[in-house]
Amino acid sequence: MQENIEKITKEMVATSEKLLKGYQMLSEIEDVDLATAEKELVFQVDKLRLFRYVSEKRTCKVPLLMVYALVNRFEMLDLQPDRSFVRNMLNAGIDVYVIDWGYPTKQDRYLTMHDYINGYIGDCVDYIRKTHKIPKVNLLGICQGGTFSTIFSALHPNKVQTLTTLVAPFDFDTEDGLLFKWSRSLDVDKVVDCNDGLVPGEFLNMGFDMLKPLSKVKKFNSLPDMMTDKAKLMNFLRMEKWVADSPSQAGECYRQFIKDLYQNNKLIKGELIIDGEKVNLKNITMPVLNIYASDDHLVPPSATKPLNEHVGTKDKELYEFPGGHIGVFVGNRSQKELAPKVANFIKDRA
Repeated sequence: MQENIEKITKEMVATSEKLLKGYQMLSEIEDVDLATAEKELVFQVDKLRLFRYVSEKRTCKVPLLMVYALVNRFEMLDLQPDRSFVRNMLNAGIDVYVIDWGYPTKQDRYLTMHDYINGYIGDCVDYIRKTHKIPKVNLLGICQGGTFSTIFSALHPNKVQTLTTLVAPFDFDTEDGLLFKWSRSLDVDKVVDCNDGLVPGEFLNMGFDMLKPLSKVKKFNSLPDMMTDKAKLMNFLRMEKWVADSPSQAGECYRQFIKDLYQNNKLIKGELIIDGEKVNLKNITMPVLNIYASDDHLVPPSATKPLNEHVGTKDKELYEFPGGHIGVFVGNRSQKELAPKVANFIKDRA
């Protein structure tokens, strides 16, 4: 009994010392910097901003446009210098553009999937084509941005040189992901209408946390040890800053995305209509690299892999990355493996 008391006392003292050191370290941190790769604003429409990353290593003549999901922010692609998908692509000679969707307000509540795909993505693609005097661009979409990029490629195949998708859902009729099961019974009309047409980012983050509630407990349990190492602490703070920065969603786009895809699986069935035009995946005749994460709990492999069975191109590759949804971008293996894979796929077809 006495030994247990002494052991607990020592652990409490050790933890207190770690926390004190961590608090001292926190007091010295003026800002949590992320996404520091230099970039230039080159185009803007409504709340969307298009950035081009600065680089002296560009060797690929056909630029790459990266399209992130509407949930969270594109900064995940350049979280910090040593964990940056963007910097690795730049070092490989790729000319990189990225879409910043901005922060929707109530005046954007009526934006639809057509506005985001044919409108905003289309405007960015046309800007790059016109600026570089080229007929096509390379397109890379992440998560929901990968779904949007695939729909755009099916509707405008003459404007896309290659299509790369990362951890993106296409077949929503899967039993592997809890998010997919929940969404089928979600009263999306009530969610949108009760929030005056603007779905709060906090609501979406709460849902994501509920998918793996214990992971958050484990993360904060490890915080005292993390606070004694400034590098690890900064890694933690950057990730938390990114997670907390979750834009709200335009209600009509969210409503359509949930109903047409999560609940009715129209994309893979060939029944999805965007602005009066049916989306036919067979129109995707450009080279396709479809990347999924083996341990992804948000977008399970079974939701991603079927795309390759439905596209019209023969130049297609399905690539498995070991890890989870976020590890695709920030994991150590990602820095050595994933960006070079994507860069070589693009350059080989330039």
